[in-house]
Amino acid sequence: MTELWRPSATRIADTNLTGFMRCLKARRGLEFQDYGALYAWSCQQPADFWSELVRFADLRGDFTGPALQHPAQMPGALFFPEARLNFAANLLRFDDEQPALVFRNERGTRRVLSYRELRAEVARVAAGLRAAGVEAGDRVAGFLPNLPETAIAMLASASLGAIWSSCSPDFGVHGVLERFGQITPKVLFTADGYFYGGKQVDSLRPIAEVLSRLSVAQVVVVPYLQAEPQLEALGPAARATTWKQFGIRGRALPGTLLPFNHPLYILYSSGTTGVPKCIVHGAGGTLLQHQKEHLLHVDLKRDDRIFYFTTCGWMMWNWLISALATGATVVLYDGSPFHPGASALWEMAAEERITVFGTSAKYLAALQKRDYQPGRSVDLTALRTLLSTGSPLMPEGFDYVYHSIKSDLHLASISGGTDIVSCFALGCPLRPVHRGELQCRGLGMAVEVFDDGGRALRGERGELVCTAPFPSMPVGFWNDPDGRKYRAAYFERFPGVWHHGDYAAITAHDGLVIYGRSDAVLNPGGVRIGTAEIYSAVESLPQIAEAVAVGQEWEGDVRVILFVRLQPGVNLDEALKRSIRETIRARTTARHVPGRIIAVPDLPRTLSGKLTELAVRNVIHGRPVQNVDALANPEALEFFRDLPELRG
Repeated sequence: MTELWRPSATRIADTNLTGFMRCLKARRGLEFQDYGALYAWSCQQPADFWSELVRFADLRGDFTGPALQHPAQMPGALFFPEARLNFAANLLRFDDEQPALVFRNERGTRRVLSYRELRAEVARVAAGLRAAGVEAGDRVAGFLPNLPETAIAMLASASLGAIWSSCSPDFGVHGVLERFGQITPKVLFTADGYFYGGKQVDSLRPIAEVLSRLSVAQVVVVPYLQAEPQLEALGPAARATTWKQFGIRGRALPGTLLPFNHPLYILYSSGTTGVPKCIVHGAGGTLLQHQKEHLLHVDLKRDDRIFYFTTCGWMMWNWLISALATGATVVLYDGSPFHPGASALWEMAAEERITVFGTSAKYLAALQKRDYQPGRSVDLTALRTLLSTGSPLMPEGFDYVYHSIKSDLHLASISGGTDIVSCFALGCPLRPVHRGELQCRGLGMAVEVFDDGGRALRGERGELVCTAPFPSMPVGFWNDPDGRKYRAAYFERFPGVWHHGDYAAITAHDGLVIYGRSDAVLNPGGVRIGTAEIYSAVESLPQIAEAVAVGQEWEGDVRVILFVRLQPGVNLDEALKRSIRETIRARTTARHVPGRIIAVPDLPRTLSGKLTELAVRNVIHGRPVQNVDALANPEALEFFRDLPELRG
């Protein structure tokens, strides 16, 4: 893999990671020559590593007692079993005039809250929650855009020990009920609507339908579309108030210390194989893991401005808000990333002097398709790090970033998931960036790639696993008292080992390449093929907007079927089919070349925006899609039924 960027000696010396290694030398006499040596120690001595991280991150709380109990049990290991902390207090440790949150939206609205103002607002809303009867362990839910009020409501909830759960407002009524209906929130925060792509979308009507089927003690409405939301739209039975009326000003910020593993968040699986699983994450593990990633892997400092394009229905929102614990400024954005044009987020980045810009691989691919080159149109001198996740960033995506965004840039493709509310693979500010590779396995994460027999591989493709416990493992699943569903989700394939479900390889540079989800891997002729490689090839063609590849059971084998959504005005003629096949063959192997290429008007995607190969595969085989309501556009599936092209 080609080296694309290498940090300067000055930059390396100034990183938090180098500072952490200096602390280890001073405190424990440990000296590490490079990241690989530090990583090995962090996995071999997990109790020492996580204890030193608590000290380095200056986490607030009582951390007396052991750092790790039952380290050989997974699940079953306990990190800091006697420790007590308050998650919100750690994110709100600063009390000054530095901007904590900067909010921007597609309409040009801009708001700023200092750390002092943020603390006061969290205290006010926490007092309102307490007056509404919210206690530790109760659930508080948000059906909200990515507003400052969303972060405030979450922090207020966490300050009391309540459990926060959120859906973005583009989730349909059924999607919301499938999630919030399982956890029965006591208080629900909603906005009156949101803006997207130049349009106003009402939220009160769908929430009124939700409330007709879900008992909630209190509804709090944030005015976003209108200065005075029409609360009567929620129905006569709704106990609703506005954001300004809720809460009690002048109260002190709650800071009750709670157990390390006290539940903090409930996040949800995609729900494409059944009712969404309610994944419960603990406060201490989430805080510790996010601090490790922000401080050591992203190299976040107090004078940084960090942005991630996300909704509050994606775990990257939770990850982003945790950056407040570093004292950096968090930039929030609500709306379409392409409204009014492709430059929207980059003009914001220039104006706000963003230093760390986070987004998805799909967004970068869309920019590349549009031939938009931010580095040539806006001032990105402040930008030093670009983060990408959500799906594998293909080698061509790396090329695009360094050619069209900025040449002197730390590009960190990262990978983890909702299941761990964090990452297994991350950026490393001490290492060079190689084309197509995730730079490193995260500190303290014993990540390996296994073959089907459970043997560790190097340079070969297999199943991404984690062989030792880590703090951000879920506390469990909601409504799973004996832990059976939790164990089945992660620990049945390789007993005692976390099986993540990604198809991956560890490279010669000790980095990783992710080839797609394991359950979407194709198997023509008995050879496993990652779909990400096919997408990388076919989506490099300007005529193709996006694609889905699935395996069709055919004549005792599997043949690759490629569905493509074309750019407007493009027809799938024989010349384009030939070009697609030649491109795939040239960039991959003959086995990757599809047996059939079929144009479709749309491709099914989950509520979080990810394309779903499994739904397509089930439909072409005449099998039921278990939870159509988990799809944002279930009508797209109809085109795939009984296709004549798949009969011969």
